Amino acid sequence: MLLKPNLENHCFGCGGANARGMQLAFEQDDAACRIRGVFRLGAEYQGGPGIVHGGIVATLLDEVMAKVSRFEKDVAVTGELTVEYLKPVPVGEDLTVEGWETERNGRLRMRQGEIRNSSGAVLARGRGKFVEIDPARFRQAAAEPTRAT
Repeated sequence: MLLKPNLENHCFGCGGANARGMQLAFEQDDAACRIRGVFRLGAEYQGGPGIVHGGIVATLLDEVMAKVSRFEKDVAVTGELTVEYLKPVPVGEDLTVEGWETERNGRLRMRQGEIRNSSGAVLARGRGKFVEIDPARFRQAAAEPTRAT
C-alpha cells in the first residue's frame, strides 16, 4: 500500500501541503510489517559536496520510523532519536529507507530504520523511541493555525 503525502498535512518530511517540504511517500509492507521508501535526493539537500546533509538523513530515518504507526493505527511522536552515520549518503542516487518496530511497552514504541544505497550497503541507521499520544489531541493541534515567530 502506497502512503502518499497528505494534501492537508504541513509536515516538512511527509506533508503534501508544504511546498518547501520533502513530500516523501512510503510503501507499507504488511507481510514484513515494514515501511519503506525509495528516494533520490537532489543537491538542495546536500551538506558537503555531493553528500546529503546529516539533518536530512535524520529526517528520513525519523519519518520512516514514525510511519510504522500505520500498522497499529495509532499516533506516536518522536521522544528520542539516535542516528549512526556509517557512510556518506550521496545526493542524486537511489536510496532505500526502511523502518520497523522492535518493541512495544505501554505507550512506548521502540523502532529502527536504515538508509541503504542501490547495492544494499547500509549508509545510516537510526533508533527511535516513540510515544503514543491521544489522536484527538494530535488532530486538535494540527488544526490550530501555524504561528510564525
